[in-house]
Amino acid sequence: MSGALARLLFYPTLAYNVVMEKLSSRRWFDRVDQTVILGALPFKSMTEELVQKENVKGVITMNEEYETKYFCNSAEEWRAVGVEQLRLSTVDLTGVPSLENIHKGVDFALRLKEQGASVYIHCKAGRSRSATLAAAYLIKLHCWSPEEACRILRSVRPHVLIRTAQMRQLHDYHQQVCTAETS
Repeated sequence: MSGALARLLFYPTLAYNVVMEKLSSRRWFDRVDQTVILGALPFKSMTEELVQKENVKGVITMNEEYETKYFCNSAEEWRAVGVEQLRLSTVDLTGVPSLENIHKGVDFALRLKEQGASVYIHCKAGRSRSATLAAAYLIKLHCWSPEEACRILRSVRPHVLIRTAQMRQLHDYHQQVCTAETS
């Protein structure tokens, strides 16, 4: 049922995001650190800015395919401009990235960090699914608690909203990566 609801609400909520970016202080994307940029759907019109100005060499797409079909670059289009895309499909509104996908996404971002490149992590609004992955990246990088990682994200992107189930997943991830490092 949640997948059907997410599909039904996709266009109205996308329109809401566009309006909020135009009428408020919200930005379409925000740089978290030298590597990670957290943002909303990267429209095709943003490609040059992301690649040329922001040094994006990787894109992590937390959206399901229907969400990116008409507005965003395909994996082939990203590849044509020198950008690798990793799709970690997660249902909008209620979805929680799996621990397996969190590990894949964080490893992808860390590989780009080693190369001195940036990665654009996004979902539809850049506030829940993608923010969960960005928080996991901060947890792995600094061994911060999930609460600290989310606080830092909200200081950069105030409309970040990590839901209860996503926070539980971040706690499980923290236990895996930070307990393993201290053992």
